[in-house]
Parts: sequence; structure tokens; C-alpha cells
Amino acid sequence: MEETKWILCPVCRNKTRLKIRKDTELINYPLFCPKCKRKMLINAKNFETTLIGEPDAKTQCD
Repeated sequence: MEETKWILCPVCRNKTRLKIRKDTELINYPLFCPKCKRKMLINAKNFETTLIGEPDAKTQCD
């Protein structure tokens, strides 16, 4: 069985709801942290996670 690890939130360092394997690659993945309630874009490769940025706020139109 391949090793899996939880993706940790880059902001608060808590577990998210997502596990990845060593051969998993995520590019511009929208990650949500249930602890700090933030949405952010990440890249992940070889268990290394890098924060790209937070999505822009959307305005409501009538």
C-alpha cells in the first residue's frame, strides 16, 4: 500500500479533508480549510504544498 498523508492548511497548519499520495500532483487546486474557513489555491507535488493565493472576492450583482 502506498503512503498517504493529509494535506495541511498552509495558513493554520491543521488537517484538511484531503489525503494525497506521493505520486499525486495538484495544480491550482481550490483547497478549503474547515478550521479557519478559508479558501485558497495550492500546488502539491511529492507531499510538498505551496500556497498560490486566495481566490478573489466575488461581488453580488442584482
